[in-house]
Amino acid sequence: MTDVFDRLVGQAAVADALRHHARHPVHAYLFLGPAGSGVHDALAAFAAALQCPDHGCATCPACRRVLEGVDPDVQWVERAGLAWRVDEVREAERVARRRPLGEGYQVVVLEDAELTAAGASPSAPALLKSLEEPPARTVFLLGASELPVALDTVVSRCVLVRLAAPSDGDIEERLRAEGVPADAARAAARAALGSLERARVLADDPALAARLDWWRALPNRLSGTPAVASALAREAAGLLDQAMVPLERSLAEAAAREREESGALGGRAASRRELEAQSRREQRRFRSEELTLGLSTVTAVYRERLARDLEASRDGDARADQRVAGTLRRLDALAEAQRRLSTTLDEGLLLHDLLFALSDF
Repeated sequence: MTDVFDRLVGQAAVADALRHHARHPVHAYLFLGPAGSGVHDALAAFAAALQCPDHGCATCPACRRVLEGVDPDVQWVERAGLAWRVDEVREAERVARRRPLGEGYQVVVLEDAELTAAGASPSAPALLKSLEEPPARTVFLLGASELPVALDTVVSRCVLVRLAAPSDGDIEERLRAEGVPADAARAAARAALGSLERARVLADDPALAARLDWWRALPNRLSGTPAVASALAREAAGLLDQAMVPLERSLAEAAAREREESGALGGRAASRRELEAQSRREQRRFRSEELTLGLSTVTAVYRERLARDLEASRDGDARADQRVAGTLRRLDALAEAQRRLSTTLDEGLLLHDLLFALSDF
């Protein structure tokens, strides 16, 4: 690895820009990219570059502390609910006013910044206030997957860094360079939703193909009773639990490795609370991505059906128009489920509602 920005896959222009900014940082940056584009990795890499005497070498103790989540001057602010609360954003501001313990910066990282514009009491005004008068050695790093109009003023106070989702080819190439066999690399890349970290977990998951087969077969299993739809919703939830097993193993191994390396370096090991918070972030994101993959797989099946039925309609099949209408309704239900996935924590209710909407009773 040449530097910390080599962690970013398919983001060559962004990496070059961040190398420049690491040498001449301003007080706030907003990293914008769709799910899976690597916003989290870009935030971590840039935070490491800000603390590194060589601006992101990836090998020094400063870089390693940040990348392992144990640098006391890099704070990943946590939210408790669906949207950022005002008191949570004010806590970020309080942290921002600390003097850094080391030679670098006090770095405050706040992901899902678009959620400061959500909820009954939006916290975007509090975030704006934090950005307007930061201490000289503080840098705010915000991450977002979209920019609602309510964040326009916040965006105006930041350097905007736009990321695009890396291609399957980019991810496959990186996995193969890391020693993953070609077939496993290709399958993991296609199911990774543009996320290298997710692809690495999937490359070590022998159950991936079976899960994808389950989602592809789902439409053919839905012609039944409400009891069948409920049973399939439970099966889907079980598949999501199954998908988490390799990630949980990877996180446990990484935590043990971090404690061992911190002890060897004489550094501060992450507290249990820090490790648990980091693990929750990873698990929440991975589970959401896994469900997104399932929804995308089912959507692809219905789109194939739609294409066939449209062709049949043009050929005079009298029942094709009815099938087209039904398929369009199901595609709308899948799109609504995907929208809800970004706003709800009730995964069970989402699956139940979706499978009932897809069923023929």
